[in-house]
Amino acid sequence: MIFKVKRAQRGDTKAFVELMEENRQAMQRIAFGYFSCEDDVADVMQQTTLNAFEKLKTLRNPVYFKTWLIRIHINNCNALYNAKKNCMAVDEMEEGRYLEEYPSEDEFYQLIADLSEENRLIFQLYYGEEYTTKEIGRILHMKESTVRSRLYRGKEQIKRKLETSVR
Repeated sequence: MIFKVKRAQRGDTKAFVELMEENRQAMQRIAFGYFSCEDDVADVMQQTTLNAFEKLKTLRNPVYFKTWLIRIHINNCNALYNAKKNCMAVDEMEEGRYLEEYPSEDEFYQLIADLSEENRLIFQLYYGEEYTTKEIGRILHMKESTVRSRLYRGKEQIKRKLETSVR
């Protein structure tokens, strides 16, 4: 991947397209954590691609390409989310439903829907993208211990939500 990043930085558009394709699913999962509308997801993906293309030469260390790209993507998601905040509706989980298996992607988003925006993002990065707490801290510019405590509190909140929905 490092060689592709370096080629893309030298102007190889094919290498840039390959990099974006490799990271498309991760970006989509993050965007669906913010938005339920596919059009919004497509808009934020397009904006991220454009920003990354324009700013690629500013990336100092190609090893951090994915972290750099995800940070741009999160910033774009936040910007669009804040612009549409008053228009967005969040679906509620069905009453009395108990998850016996791992949740599907839709169920996961429903479970984390009640978490704060920042905690939803941490859950998405940790469980959806499998970043470590240290990497999440670096991406979000916060201490690793803060990430761990927010994961713990979020899990407790989801646990209470599931317990009340089973009753």
